[in-house]
Amino acid sequence: MGERRSREVHHDDGIHIEAGDGRRVVADARSAVGDVNVLSHAHADHTFRRTPGTVVCSAETAALVEARTGTSVPDHVESTDEISLLPAGHVVGSRAALVEHGPDSETPGRRVLYTGDFSVRDRLYLEGFDPVDADVLVMETTYGKPTYRFPPEAELQAEIRDWLADHPDRPLFLFGYSLGRAQKLQALAREATNRPLVVHGAVRTVNDAIESATDLSFPATPYDEVDELAGDEIVVLPTHLARHDWVQSLVAKHGGLKAGFSGWAVDRSFRYRGGYDATFPLTDHCDFDELAAVVEAVDPEVVYTHHGFDAEFADFLRTTFDRDARPLLGDQTTLGDF
Repeated sequence: MGERRSREVHHDDGIHIEAGDGRRVVADARSAVGDVNVLSHAHADHTFRRTPGTVVCSAETAALVEARTGTSVPDHVESTDEISLLPAGHVVGSRAALVEHGPDSETPGRRVLYTGDFSVRDRLYLEGFDPVDADVLVMETTYGKPTYRFPPEAELQAEIRDWLADHPDRPLFLFGYSLGRAQKLQALAREATNRPLVVHGAVRTVNDAIESATDLSFPATPYDEVDELAGDEIVVLPTHLARHDWVQSLVAKHGGLKAGFSGWAVDRSFRYRGGYDATFPLTDHCDFDELAAVVEAVDPEVVYTHHGFDAEFADFLRTTFDRDARPLLGDQTTLGDF
């Protein structure tokens, strides 16, 4: 059993899953190609540099990848005989993959659940991930430490709306990832105020792609179409621009306030790294307790963790719940590598 498991899942370029009869499923690789290729969502660290033939992904993810990278995904499908996609609750179009294979000459029948990035919370226009039974669970553990426990979603959103409404006379600069957080910030701003909404070009590109693939709408003015801020706008920008000189100058010129949105906001240092006036732990990932609950719901024989606090969370599962759990570090191919 241990030898078979050592070959069943490994992390190299993407997540490699052996699917019986020597077939290999490769998920979220940059360049590696498998017999079947899965793309869980359209964030840059999960997408390929070139299209590897047929790709299993949602139509929304295919549209977003093309809009953000210029790489088309013409041969995408939403399922195969061995792979079913499940809403992952991370961003628009995100999917977990259930790989079912066997029995065959080498392995008995197995169900391998690859979560991709995921969240179990219902958030605005997104439904959270609903766990299913599996023999093997391959899960991201971005916030896999007890430090990362977030408030209930309704409470958090109410706090954000109140903050947005409490500063009517100053421009507000909101920072979140262009795909995911930025759209939720726009939705929250629309709920909280009727102030003009301005977005960075990268955010507008994502807005347009989502609108083309879904019935969602994010009406906002692109920043490059604004001659001068009037001072009552809410401006949504990508996180990486929080400390850029032109942004700092714009905020200072108009007496604006900056707010950062991320699960990392539970760390005091997050506020200072971004130079934010306010921070909120709005995230598209599970917190520590939600990760643990997913493991219990799936009830797998073995758990493989990756991203974030993967080693810490695997150790927690082993010591607290006596689970067979191991972190998937790069280039691991045998059980002895763990």
